[in-house]
Amino acid sequence: MLHAHIPYVRKAGVWPFGEEWLFESMAESYIPFIRMLEALPRPPKPFISMGLTPVLLEQLSDAYIKGRFEQYLFQRLDLAAKDMDHHRDRPARRELARRYEAGYHEVLGAYRDRYGRDLVGAFRRLQDEGRIEILTSAATHGYLPLLGSTACVRAQISIGVESYVRHFGRRPRGIWLPECAYNPGGSWLDPVTGAARARAGIEEHLAGEGLDYFIVDHHTIEGGKAENIYIERFPFLRPVRPANGGPDGQGPTGRTTYRNYAVNTDGKVVSVFGRNEKTGLQVWSGEWGYPGDAWYREFHKRDSVSGLQYWRVTDRQSRDLGAKELYEPEKVSARIEENSDHFVNTIRELLLAHGGGDFSPIVVAPYDTELFGHWWYEGIMWMQRVMEKLPKAGVEVTSLGAYLALNPPGQRISLPESSWGAGGDHRIWLNPDTMWIWKEVRGAERWMEEAAVKYGGRTELCPLLQQAARELLLMESSDWEFLITTFQARDYAVGRFRDHLGRFNALKDAVEGRRKAELQQMAELDNLFPEIDISLYGKRP
Repeated sequence: MLHAHIPYVRKAGVWPFGEEWLFESMAESYIPFIRMLEALPRPPKPFISMGLTPVLLEQLSDAYIKGRFEQYLFQRLDLAAKDMDHHRDRPARRELARRYEAGYHEVLGAYRDRYGRDLVGAFRRLQDEGRIEILTSAATHGYLPLLGSTACVRAQISIGVESYVRHFGRRPRGIWLPECAYNPGGSWLDPVTGAARARAGIEEHLAGEGLDYFIVDHHTIEGGKAENIYIERFPFLRPVRPANGGPDGQGPTGRTTYRNYAVNTDGKVVSVFGRNEKTGLQVWSGEWGYPGDAWYREFHKRDSVSGLQYWRVTDRQSRDLGAKELYEPEKVSARIEENSDHFVNTIRELLLAHGGGDFSPIVVAPYDTELFGHWWYEGIMWMQRVMEKLPKAGVEVTSLGAYLALNPPGQRISLPESSWGAGGDHRIWLNPDTMWIWKEVRGAERWMEEAAVKYGGRTELCPLLQQAARELLLMESSDWEFLITTFQARDYAVGRFRDHLGRFNALKDAVEGRRKAELQQMAELDNLFPEIDISLYGKRP
């Protein structure tokens, strides 16, 4: 299971934060992944489930982004060519620069000639050919359990489904919940306002959109502590208390992630799958995960002029970039073979250990798509070998939808409020450093709902209301809180949120007649989801 997501970066900075995040992922992850899938034999059923967030789809299909991506590739080609000249007296490094130049030429050729500058179309063909099953997500990757109202949760999901239908010509079966964040139905004390109210469970919204399944983290189903990659990467999160609910430290439930379950709804059955913890750590862990192998390319050390990467991990325990040794591509193949063998054997052993019961066991192994190729340079090659070896080891590779078609859930359960973040709760997204964002979001959400009822029937105001909805959706993106809490791009995230808040407030004033808004300029900056249905915000539960 892969999850592809980049926040909305169109015309919002380039480097070190902004559009280059998207271009790097396109060049190093998405295009190599598509090419890898095309090289594999066509399977009898889809063998990968892949979430593509609506906000990512909108950017990949945008004419401006397509042109800028080509410019980016030409820039990389130029940097590689200059490095070849600069390192002419260093044969090993010059050869690496030549490899980079050849790789960018291949990516450019594939993008232009094979895919016609249309990566969304390439993913659509993979799905139409039965190679993958694509899931939807919330429109802008909004953190659903912390949104302030039923209408705003419904809008994130409904607009996400509409975007999927527009791009893929069919309705989605599954959804990747942003950050695997889930909440059950029932009474709720809003941690932002302190107000008590009833709210619907996430599964009720999914059932309303005809979605069949979603994924949660392992502890949501199995119980136990949610010690995961976020804690390992950001140790300072350990002492932070849960912001609202969450299963941190709950006892074992007796359930297992090796099967799917039905979640309580009023009618339609919605299935839930749980992320397998062992396979997740095997790839993600910085202590013993595959990407930390000494012979793999080091991500963090870059050439001071070109930004190209010439070094290997060397020692996963050392953060001294000065001690990194030169990358040797010829040493990599053997490591990929050993690591892929180990992963395949792990999968096989897990399935054998959990078979023989009243269900057919499944290992659900979700990862961020951008890990493969971008963060972990050799990741796409590793994945291809895994996909080739699993069937030979007697393991059926299947999508979640294909599994569900043959294995309807046999048990109905309730789930606790949770996420796949640190502690299994909301602390990454809601904490003292991000509370101010949520207070602003609450105010904007309330106004949007009121305006949809009061002004929704006035045709002349529809463009203003639609643009206000776009700005609200972008304010609700979970990326801003994540970047603030983890200090990865704190100033950028704060600035981006304030930009969307400022546009929202200007549109609010324009709708209420206090001033004119630069609607055309705003629509050019934030042009996603062209046909937003404002009535989504005006409907009552």
